[in-house]
Amino acid sequence: MVSFTTLFTALTAATTAVVASPLNAIKQARGIQPGTGTHNGYFYSFWTDGRGSVDFNNGPRGSYTSRWNNVNNWVGGKGWKPGPPKVVGYNGTWNNYNVNSYLALYGWTTNPLVEYYIVEAYGTYNPSSGTSKFRTLESDGGTYDVYRTRRVNQPSILGTSTFDQYWSVRQKKRVGGNITTKNHFDAWTASGLKLGNWDYMIMATEGYQSSGSSEIEIWEIK
Repeated sequence: MVSFTTLFTALTAATTAVVASPLNAIKQARGIQPGTGTHNGYFYSFWTDGRGSVDFNNGPRGSYTSRWNNVNNWVGGKGWKPGPPKVVGYNGTWNNYNVNSYLALYGWTTNPLVEYYIVEAYGTYNPSSGTSKFRTLESDGGTYDVYRTRRVNQPSILGTSTFDQYWSVRQKKRVGGNITTKNHFDAWTASGLKLGNWDYMIMATEGYQSSGSSEIEIWEIK
């Protein structure tokens, strides 16, 4: 015969286990914390302004997954630091055409401080809207429009700063292919858009005032 005390203890333990398991699962699903680091030989960066929720997880090699919900702004991905000119390949899943999101090779230089994007696909908002086009560029089977914008007193890799953003926006969107970064860097320089010392370069997903998801992998083609 099982005593009441033994039965109560068993029921309490079972209830605790049932309650704890979903909480543990939710905790695991939240992914890594915002920041930078290395994983499987690749540099990664994950930034969010803290509004809404973002689950960002590093995968094998140069891959990562992301899922975001009701964010204001976030960006993350994997690549290299430093990120000098190279030919990169990438593929994966990014189906955010109906929300405000970008899929881009994204990076920074210092001295001067520049934030740059080679945009392969974007959702409801073209990031070059409202700016003046410098030129077009033919590269890797597509046509890109080159733009510059300026950010004043905004977050950067050096803290709150004022800096230029350089953009190459692909006219025909795609998710997967090669990117010859030197073609873009040379076109920007020829247009008077000066680059500095190479900081990081990642294949990034960015979300702005939206919800969405992505699964992306990047690698270098030598």
